[in-house]
Amino acid sequence: MAYTLTTHVQLPYAEAVEAVRSALKDQGFGVLTEIDIRTTFAAKLGPDAATAVGDYVILGACNPHLASRALAAEPEMGALLPCNVVVRRGPDADTTTVEAIDPQTMVQLSSSERVREVADDAGTRLRAALAAVGAD
Repeated sequence: MAYTLTTHVQLPYAEAVEAVRSALKDQGFGVLTEIDIRTTFAAKLGPDAATAVGDYVILGACNPHLASRALAAEPEMGALLPCNVVVRRGPDADTTTVEAIDPQTMVQLSSSERVREVADDAGTRLRAALAAVGAD
């Protein structure tokens, strides 16, 4: 089962991170959390682990309107929020991979029609954000 929406962009890592932030904002998402995996691995596991993973950030994106609708439908959906968006350096310095959790994964865990509607809306918005980053 594919569980991410993915695009590869011809942008250096730092530019891709900023482009993703902007595209998410344009789709009504804010970034609630940010985990810099490289820095975390360096601090907790040492420099070799940081080098092995490369540039890698997890952005915890949230659209408050969608989150509110999902939680009203099923409070347990909070365990799946926020929507994680990963930006990681690709095989060469000018290619960056951007991945977002596919909200349809929520649908597979719930039989609620309201959750399906939220997942459809979130998926449309995340696809648009990824497409916008890829268009830059």
